[in-house]
Amino acid sequence: MRLHTPAAMLLGATALAAPALADAPYEVETLVEGLDRPWGMAFLPGTQDLIITKRGGSVALWEHGSDSVTDISGAPSVIADGQGGLLDVAPAPDFEASGMVYMTWVASHEDGEGTTTHVGRAMLDREARALTDLEVLHVVSPGFGNAAHFGSRIAFVDDHLFVGFGDRNFKDFGPDHVAQDLSTENGAVIRLTMDGEIPDDNPFVDVDGAAGAIWSYGHRNIQAMAVHPDTGQLWLAEHGESGGDQINLVSRGGNYGWPLVSFGVDYRTGEPFTDVPQHGDGFVFPAFHWGPGREDHFPPSGMTFYDGDAFADWQGRMLVGNLFHRYIGLFAVNGDEVSAPERLVEDLDLRIREIEVGPEDGFIYVIADGDDVPLFRLVPADES
Repeated sequence: MRLHTPAAMLLGATALAAPALADAPYEVETLVEGLDRPWGMAFLPGTQDLIITKRGGSVALWEHGSDSVTDISGAPSVIADGQGGLLDVAPAPDFEASGMVYMTWVASHEDGEGTTTHVGRAMLDREARALTDLEVLHVVSPGFGNAAHFGSRIAFVDDHLFVGFGDRNFKDFGPDHVAQDLSTENGAVIRLTMDGEIPDDNPFVDVDGAAGAIWSYGHRNIQAMAVHPDTGQLWLAEHGESGGDQINLVSRGGNYGWPLVSFGVDYRTGEPFTDVPQHGDGFVFPAFHWGPGREDHFPPSGMTFYDGDAFADWQGRMLVGNLFHRYIGLFAVNGDEVSAPERLVEDLDLRIREIEVGPEDGFIYVIADGDDVPLFRLVPADES
C-alpha cells in the first residue's frame, strides 16, 4: 500500500474555481490482480460483493474479502471486436427481491447488417453461479460495420431504465451525422420501462420517423453515467474529438450538439471542424468541458458520486475515471456547476475503467482497463 494525497489540476474551462480540499490522504489496496479486460462493475444490493463484466464475454463475481474473482455461466454471446464486447452491468433496483441484472453488449444486428449494442437482463443465481433466463430488451438500430463508440452505461431513474450509446465513430461532421438523426439511437440516451417498453411520455414518441426510446441526443461516446444520490438527477460524461470531452446533466429531449458544435478539434488535422458551443445556441451547454487537443482532455469511463462515510470531506463529490491520462478526477459539484478536478491515483499509471463506492465501508472501488489489470480500492490512510 502507498500513501497518497490529492493533487490539484487546474483547467482553462470551468464553471467553478478548483476547490481547496481538506487534506485527505488515502492508501491503495490491491484486491485482485490479472483481470482480463474488465468493463462494468456494480455492487450487488444487500452485499459487499461485486459483479464484474469482462469485455471478452464473461461475467465474474468478487466476494468481499476474496483475492480472486469467480466466472459464472450464462453470459450473452458477444462480438468482442475493437471497442465492442460485453460492456456494462447493473443490478435492478429491486434486485434483492427479483435477482435481476441488466447488461449491455455488442453482437450482430438482428437483421444481419453489422453489429450494434444490445440491452438485456438475466436472473442471477448465486448458488448455481449462473445467469439464467437471459432476455434481450432492446437492440439499437441500425447496425454498422465498424467496431468503435458503442458507449455504453446503464442507470435507473424513477423506475425507468436509461442507457447511453456512442455515435459509432462516424466522421461526417455535419447535420446528417447519426448523433443528430432521431431515427437512430446511436449517439443518444434512451429511456425504457424496466421491461424494455418505450414509455408514452418520452419526448419523441409522437415525432414522425423518430426512435421513440430517445431521451436526449447529440452525444459522441457515453462511457460514464450516474444518478446524483440527493437530487436524483442523471449525469453523464462523454468523449470529445481530440479534446472537447464533457460532463453533462441529462435533460428530457435535449440536443447536446455533437458534431455541430464541439470544444475539440479534428484528430487527423488538429484543426477546428465546427463551431465552439455557446450559451443560447440551441444546444445543451455542458456542465464542464475540456479544451482542444490531447494535452487538455479527459476521455472518461466510469462515474459515481461519493456518498460514503470513509472520506467525509468528499461527500457529494463526483468521481470520474480518465482513460488516457490515467487518473481519477475528483470534482466538486454545486447544483449544475462542476469544478476542475483533483487528481487521484495518477501515480499508478492505470487506465481507469469503472468506479463504485462500497455500500457498507465507504471505500472507493476501482477496476482498471486492460488485459492484465487489478481491482483495487482507496481507503483512508488511518484505516490501515
